[in-house]
Amino acid sequence: MVQPEKPLPQELFMDLDHSGPVPLYFQVATRIEKAIVDGELPAGSRLENEIALGERLGLSRPTVRRAIQDLVDKGLLVRRRGIGTQVVHGPVTRKVELTSLYDDLASTGQQPATLLLLHEVIPADARLAEVLGVELGADILHLRRVRSADEVPVAVLENYLPTDFTDISEEDLTMHGLYQVMRSRGTTMRVARQRIGARRATAEEGTLLEIDDGGPVLTMDRTAYDNSGRAVEFGHHCYRPDLYSFEITLVDK
Repeated sequence: MVQPEKPLPQELFMDLDHSGPVPLYFQVATRIEKAIVDGELPAGSRLENEIALGERLGLSRPTVRRAIQDLVDKGLLVRRRGIGTQVVHGPVTRKVELTSLYDDLASTGQQPATLLLLHEVIPADARLAEVLGVELGADILHLRRVRSADEVPVAVLENYLPTDFTDISEEDLTMHGLYQVMRSRGTTMRVARQRIGARRATAEEGTLLEIDDGGPVLTMDRTAYDNSGRAVEFGHHCYRPDLYSFEITLVDK
């Protein structure tokens, strides 16, 4: 459910210094950030539009836009097409471990949700047959989903699973994370090989993630193996960089 716009309290900006050395956009951003941190603007709150806020505060639209963009860059606000600017939780920082995005979101107190775009059984082509260790042309399950956190889209997830997982239902995937479903079937993911990168979003990804067409996205390709060494999943995912990051610990040998 889309929240109504929430005008920012006028008293929040009563002490703006229009002639001091601190830029006005920074003063505005600092005050909005404080309102978010203090809970005055909870997650999901919609801010009034930039023109209305600027007129109310006697500020130019570029000043207000710069302030809002600073908070978008911090992951505290998000711009959503057709909805406006909303407050979100801080960005998801994912340690490079063998966990799912669903688990990561739930563990940080955010509410994960799934929009299932594709659920189909397809024949494995040469590349997927090699990655998953199945016969060329064998039935495999192809999934494509949008994962959201507190109603804000974070990632487009594409997965391929070998033949014995083709009976996973659409209902299971809508209600639970993929790794949850696989674990409930007795599968233990033991190790994974993955590659992290970045590229421009396609037009479809821009629409699904509510970002500009051609905007940057983080990518991850992952092949997960069970405790017998068998490949049980290949994933190709893209993430919003303003809401998602990877955390890696490096150790000197």
